[in-house]
Amino acid sequence: MQRIGVFVCHCGTNIAGTVDVAAVAAALGKEPGVVFSADYQYMCSQAGQDLIKDAVKEHRLTGIVVCSCSPRMHEATFRKTAAAAGINPYMVEIANIREQCSWVHKDKQTGTEKAIILGRAAIAKVCLNSPLTPGESPVTKRALVIGGGIAGIQTALDIADAGFPVDIVETKPTIGGKMAQLDKTFPTLDCAACILTPKMVDCAQNENIRIFSYSEVTGVKGFVGNFDVTIKRKARYVKEDVCTGCGACTEKCPQRKVPNEFNLGMDNRRAIYIPFAQAVPKVATIDPNYCTMLKTGKCGVCSKVCTAGAIDYKAKDEYIEEKYGAIVVATGFNPISMEKFDEFAYSQSKDVITSLELERLMNAAGPTGGTLLRPSDGTHPHTIVFVQCVGSRCAACSDKGKEYCSKICCMYTAKHAMLIRDKYPDTEVYVFYIDVRTPGKNFDEFYRRAVEEYGVHYIKGMVGKVCPEGGKLKVRASDLIYGKQLHIDADMVVLAAAIEPDKSARGLATMLTASMDTNDFFTEAHPKLRPVESPTAGVFLSGTCQGPKDIPETVAQAGAAASKVIGLLCKNKLTGNPCVAHSDELMCNGCSTCEKVCPYGAISYIDKEFRMPDRTTRVRRVAVVNEAVCQGCGACTVACMSGAMDLRGFTVKQIMAEVDAICR
Repeated sequence: MQRIGVFVCHCGTNIAGTVDVAAVAAALGKEPGVVFSADYQYMCSQAGQDLIKDAVKEHRLTGIVVCSCSPRMHEATFRKTAAAAGINPYMVEIANIREQCSWVHKDKQTGTEKAIILGRAAIAKVCLNSPLTPGESPVTKRALVIGGGIAGIQTALDIADAGFPVDIVETKPTIGGKMAQLDKTFPTLDCAACILTPKMVDCAQNENIRIFSYSEVTGVKGFVGNFDVTIKRKARYVKEDVCTGCGACTEKCPQRKVPNEFNLGMDNRRAIYIPFAQAVPKVATIDPNYCTMLKTGKCGVCSKVCTAGAIDYKAKDEYIEEKYGAIVVATGFNPISMEKFDEFAYSQSKDVITSLELERLMNAAGPTGGTLLRPSDGTHPHTIVFVQCVGSRCAACSDKGKEYCSKICCMYTAKHAMLIRDKYPDTEVYVFYIDVRTPGKNFDEFYRRAVEEYGVHYIKGMVGKVCPEGGKLKVRASDLIYGKQLHIDADMVVLAAAIEPDKSARGLATMLTASMDTNDFFTEAHPKLRPVESPTAGVFLSGTCQGPKDIPETVAQAGAAASKVIGLLCKNKLTGNPCVAHSDELMCNGCSTCEKVCPYGAISYIDKEFRMPDRTTRVRRVAVVNEAVCQGCGACTVACMSGAMDLRGFTVKQIMAEVDAICR
């Protein structure tokens, strides 16, 4: 017979404001098996935990029910309290009477009745609980960072500085990400390359960091502390360990009309190329889509001029299997496509560009050598119009844009406007905006400098249409403050395109069994308490894969993710979750359904001999659960047609007991 103690938390007024906690404690104290029931203002406080410990000793409790907030918040706290009092921590149940009760009801009587029902269900479950013992698993002391932008670079450097080996996997031929394409950074107007490239070099020279550029993750198995990852290294057709990065091959290649993706297609590169001067690793890459030798077998100029003998036309993709204890996702972002926003004439005129394209035009290493010229005719623009929120905050047009704010657009537009006015004082700059959002340190001061010091014309209103006409861009817009329509003849129009997660994020989330929101950003385990952790144990988030961020915020989150990884890798063993699936071999019919639905690959099948009543033996195929891999999601228990699969701590009997308690 269980001896259960019930503890009802006021949570200040979060619960007590709409639930009569004293009445709840009194009602639950009359339930079968309950020998002690009390309420307290803050049950998670040290005094509240001492109350639980004292009650355990005085009333010889064997089970505990805490009526409080979500178990995501304090389940671990109360389990530790139970363990300290001598009770198995898995004999604790949490009745969520805050998020599921007090926060969704205004009527106190209704809230109180529901809180009693939720508490009653938790009591029914704990009556059927049995002590569970978690297992242990070793930790592989190596980390994987997926993505080589500033977020991935900073994360890798911090982990490596703590003494742990770390691998960076980057799909591009070089690390650096979007920051490598920028000219200046806000709010200090520092040179982006001057900040980024020393960190890139540090990565290359750090003995604890391996860089897998031009590579991608193709498979992930295992669990926290013991991930098995397959990395595909795409064929460069250039030997990385031999190439010196001299650039002779890139100068002599006869195929010179390949769109340069680093400059967003605004100029051309060769079929063999190094993306930019500071690339890491500084190794040439042959583009198989344009290389004449790879396509026809005729050419070979790059091989002839390469004095190091690094060219290898017969190279093949390689697959590497590696073990990791922790994985950090830093897959970054991309600007959304402008093809659905043809009202701005992006596809009709070369002089309508995105903000990232403007970055390349203003960069000294860009297609125009840093001189701002109209892409259509190479002349100097005298009137430039910036259009904010193109694709951002599109609640009414979610079919072509995003409902969220992209966060960085207001600031980088102010940066562009200031740089243009500083370098070209004869250029008039207009910015059409919905709202100006400057939430960072020194951000508002930066924006006001653009208006007050540099004379940028900020106009609250939207651009309705852009029409190319007579060598000009006819901009039709509204001024909401003065209530009038504006017509501006612009030389260039710059669109502040919304940003979205990298296209690889969705497939990667499937491999990692990580959660994503409706916009394909990775979801954190808890927005306040665990902001850099994924709900999947051992998977951490860094940078804009989680949501729009500027560089300072990205670097801060990268450091936070690295600290979490270091904390994990410092441990020799991890304690597993004992609430795992198990199979009743006598009921299992070997149908393989549970194996197919398991997202973690924790279920396999074996042939096992069973002794029959007539003393003969019979071999049957039965399911076996690898408890170290199982995460206790319960998918197999739902799918099992024979009822052989069950989940420790959440058995069918326990769940049905909760249902009966709620319905009675």
